[in-house]
Amino acid sequence: MDVKDKDRGATATEYALLVAFIAIVIIVGVTLFGTALNKFFSNLATKVDGF
Repeated sequence: MDVKDKDRGATATEYALLVAFIAIVIIVGVTLFGTALNKFFSNLATKVDGF
């Protein structure tokens, strides 16, 4: 095993951690703001339907 193989494994691990972090941020964001966004768009749809 040479240095390139070790670097490649480290890079893959770093990308996996980055993807996991982004997924967690998205899940938390949807959980926190999902209800508020649903309410906002429901109200908007009601207003648009009234025209």
